[in-house]
Amino acid sequence: MDLTAGVLRAVAARPHVLLVATPGGTAARLAAERRLRLGDLPLARTPAEADILLVAGPDRPGLRPAVDRLWEHLPAPRARAHAATPDAIGPALDRCRTDLTRPSRAHAGHSSDGNGNGNGARTGDHRNHDVDHHGGHGGMEMPAGLPMAGTGPDRDGLELDQLHVALGPFLIDWPTGLTVRLTLQGDVIQRAELEEPAEQLGDGGDVPFWAEPWALAAEGERIGTGQAARRRAAAHLDSLGRLLAVAGWAGEATTARRLRDALLDGVPGAALRPGVRRFARRVGRSRTLYWLTRGLGPLAGSRARAAGVGGPAARADGDVPARYRTWLADVVRDVDRLAETAPLPADEEGPRGRPAGGEWPSAALARLLPDLLEGAELAAARLIVASLDPDPDELAAAARGVTARD
Repeated sequence: MDLTAGVLRAVAARPHVLLVATPGGTAARLAAERRLRLGDLPLARTPAEADILLVAGPDRPGLRPAVDRLWEHLPAPRARAHAATPDAIGPALDRCRTDLTRPSRAHAGHSSDGNGNGNGARTGDHRNHDVDHHGGHGGMEMPAGLPMAGTGPDRDGLELDQLHVALGPFLIDWPTGLTVRLTLQGDVIQRAELEEPAEQLGDGGDVPFWAEPWALAAEGERIGTGQAARRRAAAHLDSLGRLLAVAGWAGEATTARRLRDALLDGVPGAALRPGVRRFARRVGRSRTLYWLTRGLGPLAGSRARAAGVGGPAARADGDVPARYRTWLADVVRDVDRLAETAPLPADEEGPRGRPAGGEWPSAALARLLPDLLEGAELAAARLIVASLDPDPDELAAAARGVTARD
């Protein structure tokens, strides 16, 4: 028996997939997540765990270097594919699994685009480059690439070591394409800066997936209230899945995503209601989740509205628990409204609020992040971001000059 061939067949039978969604690629990401879950294919949390790198969504030239860095740190055997649309997800995964069984390609690391074209790539080390570290003192580094901390005054005026860290543009359960640069002293964020997404994306102007019913209604198309409620509830469950995954509650994150997919599949409200209410009770009443997140990222409603933020983040008028409980209440309410056929009212908000000033609402959410992150511990940063969950599709559309109608 050829031992190498046997190992490759075993890897190809159940490969770990590192899923990267590009801004504007929500529909493709959802199709990929569904395909992986139904096929019992595990999602990799880091490049070192992955056998396949699957990029879902439109090509974003400015993000190619970051995708290439992820690819370099996948260990062999490995395969890579780009699926721009939902229909391309299945064929892309099938090609990758086939490539993994071919010793010459798997060890070289085969890369293919959504049309099946491929090229080799080199194998790098196994460090996770989702988080980019920079030395705090003129880029000085210690051996093995570890950053050396510089010094600077902390928030109390003391002179302490500083470390500069970038979160994004690719992290698991993170708004893809978003990059926040942090200055740390100890584990406390002293300064946070949002990197301008316009430099990363490129041309194009598709309507954001989650906001589509409201965009179509603004164009004069008749959209039913229940149709919009279905999309909004699915969007909130998608956000809850991310937050719960970041919090370490994998079981309920999976439940949120299953309910999200059921909504998008058109399952009637009567069939969904019991499961949605059980989920809302478990998550909303969880003392562990509350104690883990209480006091993080407080955002008064008046401050949110002054910054141009509406929707659940403004109505929650509080911290991370206030925001996820607002999502849960909205999901329960919307599932009760799925059968409504009246036209969507002009003043009814989308998942992240209504457009304002020609911008999609996620643009204002993203601008709030630096202020909410400063003073928080690094371990809390991703929970705060997940509780606001700015939509990468909306950020991409805003960055590329797509007009959102008020």
